[in-house]
Amino acid sequence: MKNYKILWGIIVLLLMTFTVIAYQLINGNVAPSEDNRTALRLTKDERNLVLTEMRDFLITTQAVSEAITNNDLKLAAELASKAGMKAEQETPSAFLIKIPLAMKAIGFDTRQKFDQIATDAIQLNDATHSRKQLDTLMKNCIACHASFKIVLTEQ
Repeated sequence: MKNYKILWGIIVLLLMTFTVIAYQLINGNVAPSEDNRTALRLTKDERNLVLTEMRDFLITTQAVSEAITNNDLKLAAELASKAGMKAEQETPSAFLIKIPLAMKAIGFDTRQKFDQIATDAIQLNDATHSRKQLDTLMKNCIACHASFKIVLTEQ
């Protein structure tokens, strides 16, 4: 009988631990904010990581746009591919727990859209199609900036 109590105690403890981890993975390290966006609480280094990623998205988007305008879809594909899911491998996994699920979904979708632009640019060789894909991708940027902001926390 004593063994069952210990076993149930361990099971309850594990369930509570998994619940806390799942909650953190879904909600991230966030707080409400006065401007109706979700405030993402990050350290200075984490904030710099996010800002660098956003700058890289913006630089890549402009370069892909210019390549499409110049009808150089091979270059557009190369550039878009660099911002695709391959680049996500450089993101520290410990950092991802602080990002809310909704923001992760937008980020992953953006990277997948870059991959799709790269694939379609080569396969379809249609600048108008690539331009429309880039326009759709930009809506992710707008949605993310409209939904989230970063506030600094202590290390």
